[in-house]
Amino acid sequence: MKIAFVGKGGSGKTTLSSLFIRHLATTGAPVLAVDADINQHLGAALGLDEAEAAALPAMGDRLPLIKDYLRGSNPRITSSETMIKTTPPGEGSRLLRVCEDNPVYDACARPVELDDGAVRLMVTGPFTDADLGVACYHSKTGAVELCLNHLVDGQGEYVVVDMTAGSDSFASGMFTRFDITFLVAEPTRKGVSVYRQYKEYARDFGVALKVVGNKVQGPDDLDFLRAEAGDDLLVTVGHSDWVRAMEKGRPPRFESLADADRQALRTLQAAADATYELRDWERYTRQMVHFHLKNASSWGNARTGADLAAQVDPGFVLGEGVTASV
Repeated sequence: MKIAFVGKGGSGKTTLSSLFIRHLATTGAPVLAVDADINQHLGAALGLDEAEAAALPAMGDRLPLIKDYLRGSNPRITSSETMIKTTPPGEGSRLLRVCEDNPVYDACARPVELDDGAVRLMVTGPFTDADLGVACYHSKTGAVELCLNHLVDGQGEYVVVDMTAGSDSFASGMFTRFDITFLVAEPTRKGVSVYRQYKEYARDFGVALKVVGNKVQGPDDLDFLRAEAGDDLLVTVGHSDWVRAMEKGRPPRFESLADADRQALRTLQAAADATYELRDWERYTRQMVHFHLKNASSWGNARTGADLAAQVDPGFVLGEGVTASV
């Protein structure tokens, strides 16, 4: 299942996504974790120290390798240089699977050992001083979108993406790449403003959106979130001594997380698992193509000097049964 965590800056989305990743690891499920926020905090939230987090390979720096691998023998893509972040797969493309080994994972993914298992972690890479004035952060997250376009995950496999803060995810089609999106919201007017934006933007794309109330301190906070989010409110969490210790760099063993928080994480997993039967690979592929054609006409064709609409394979539908190029 592909799962996104979104929310405004400071809402706690990275903390909650890291807790969810830790929870999934305790179940023995295969997990690919992706930090798609240019403020790179997921590694630290998963227990890496500063040096380890800084040493993670940036996907944005390895984009040529990613493009060259995913292109495979697809005859509709004349060169890897003509691939953009929205380029969809077609006959001959190489696909990514959660549990496999491949050159993209070799270059970009690193194992992170947790209390009860290990996960693969990939990061976009931070926005550096060298990028100021010459690059857009979407050039970093574009590597994530391209990989998601070519990724096929099955039941019981989890891809958890910590997205960029706010509503910036809508600057591309990446918000449609997930089975479910968990929007982390504090019980404040600002906290629910991103929820309203997401709800409005996602309305026409069939995005499964659920709200996770964070920093909820009492009945008044709960009533506020219920009034603002209605049936979209899935679960709430409050203060956590475990999280406070983690934020100080001294996390206890995960098994000591409070029972209420562990139940909240099980609720998130159940909601994600329930979307498996609702998967519509034809719609998924159609939306992928929709955003590719929009990007091609607005900037991609001019930038690459190619007609990127020609990259679309009209007979191709991504799905678990598709065989990738070798």
